[in-house]
Amino acid sequence: MNGMALHGGVIPYAGTFLSFSDYSRPSIRLAALMKQRVIHVMTHDSIGLGEDGPTHQAVEHVAALRAIPNTYVYRPCDGVETAECWELALDKRTAPALLALTRQNLKPLRTTHTDENLSAKGAYILADAPSPKVTIFATGSEVEIAMAAKEKLDSEGTPTRVVSVPCMDLFMDQDKDYFMSLVCNDTIKVAVEAAIRMPWDRLIGPHGVFVGMTGFGESAPAEVLYKHFGITVENVVAKVKEKL
Repeated sequence: MNGMALHGGVIPYAGTFLSFSDYSRPSIRLAALMKQRVIHVMTHDSIGLGEDGPTHQAVEHVAALRAIPNTYVYRPCDGVETAECWELALDKRTAPALLALTRQNLKPLRTTHTDENLSAKGAYILADAPSPKVTIFATGSEVEIAMAAKEKLDSEGTPTRVVSVPCMDLFMDQDKDYFMSLVCNDTIKVAVEAAIRMPWDRLIGPHGVFVGMTGFGESAPAEVLYKHFGITVENVVAKVKEKL
């Protein structure tokens, strides 16, 4: 793929499981070094893979890929964000991109049309509340959990904002004022991602709440695993209440 990009005339892309990025990471790093537009579409991006077990379940992989300079890792939450991220990957001519896509069926969350590509800022307010007391940051399949947690918290008198973060790398590229408007405010910060905490502390701080993974996965249906590891609406709400 790197050779094809260097030759020119095509935009190479390929697909595999996200856990197998371990094998292609040196090539992804080379594409970043050479500033080549190479697109990796990697699916089955979390413990949601299910019965294939921890060998095939990506846990630390998103963090490892986000750590490569000049590499843009996208983890969209629904079909609209996926289309937006694909457009961004095509438009970025001087860097490789990686789309981390879920195995599970996801609800459409972006139901209002916008002419603007909202994913282009890396993170944006998906659902707001007047004078929010809580900000939940989430990516991919976990945005659905964040939205359900917001609904429950709102109904219980705790106004909650949900920020979708389809591309943390792009979010870090934004101007200081935009970044601070979402991160540097007087709300309880929560991050929800079915992966390890690294590098979420850059958004939620060391005292923020993280709902995700601290070790490897297990072999079981996705819904069983999410409950087993506490990546649930109920746990998000309980963690927020501990901070109130």
